[in-house]
Amino acid sequence: MWYNLATMENTTAPVTPLSGSKTTPKDFFLWLGAIIALYGAITSIITLLFEYVNYSFPDQLAGYGDPYGGSVRFAMASLIVLVPTTVVLFRIIRGTIIKESGKASIWVRRWALGLTLFIATITILIDLVYLINTFLGGEITTRFELKVLIILLVAAGVFMHFLADLRGYWIENVQKGNMVGVAVGVLAIATIVAGFFIVGSPSHVRDLRYDDQKVSDLQNIQYQLTNYFQQKRALPKTLDELNDPLTNTIVPVDGQTGTAYTYEVKTPLSFSLCATFNAPTPDTAGRGNYGKDVSYPQPIGPDPLNENWKHGVGETCFDRTIDPTKYPAVPAVKGL
Repeated sequence: MWYNLATMENTTAPVTPLSGSKTTPKDFFLWLGAIIALYGAITSIITLLFEYVNYSFPDQLAGYGDPYGGSVRFAMASLIVLVPTTVVLFRIIRGTIIKESGKASIWVRRWALGLTLFIATITILIDLVYLINTFLGGEITTRFELKVLIILLVAAGVFMHFLADLRGYWIENVQKGNMVGVAVGVLAIATIVAGFFIVGSPSHVRDLRYDDQKVSDLQNIQYQLTNYFQQKRALPKTLDELNDPLTNTIVPVDGQTGTAYTYEVKTPLSFSLCATFNAPTPDTAGRGNYGKDVSYPQPIGPDPLNENWKHGVGETCFDRTIDPTKYPAVPAVKGL
């Protein structure tokens, strides 16, 4: 009798009871990978959108932006890798739950979704407090408002999506879940494409690096010319006179073309240096973050405050005049 009841009970019970599934190593690493990819993708898209705001709404109180868009390029690369990874991993996870309903109650899923909801909730609350505090302090700007709005929208979207996931909505509505995945992919692609309007193509970034190197070379040559003037109290007729194997001083040449830079003596105290540039000097003023300055280029030499290295496209010449009082003669070494 007991045996028959047990047999009947077994035949009517679900194949996989809700609380009968255990967390396997596969489940753990699937959820770990999905959460890491999700948080990385969210961070990258917020970083990208922040950079777009910085570029579109420069602020005089902010520093200089990176002319090469280093943070933009890294965020773009992260999105290209992490968004498809996140979508694929969550589809695998939800497919596993559809096949085995007990996987919906394993501890790693509950913890992962609970942690995500907690972080999203805290982010929204902090965001609102920060917005109200800044507003009361009279420091509201369009740039600030947009950044607050970005965080609020992203955090709210994550919260609503995973709250529905915790309740099993996406498992019951697989088609809608797939549509959300497609929408996220389209949004990521649009965000990535927008990045090219800021940093330009890889070839453009390479041209900017060549231009930066040319400016650095001209600064180096100018420093050598002022050094020569202090030693000789006259300017050299050609740049070749600056070469000195004893001090390992070598006049740089244009790394892009391999040709020498143009040098011309104007007067006994003035000269010009010329180079051919690929693009105008990037305008990065006010497009950085507060408290973080990245200038282009970094001035070097004895008198950087009076130097101006802004250039356009094509050949640009920089006229310089030496002030003898700022560059006094170097005393000769006795016995030489």
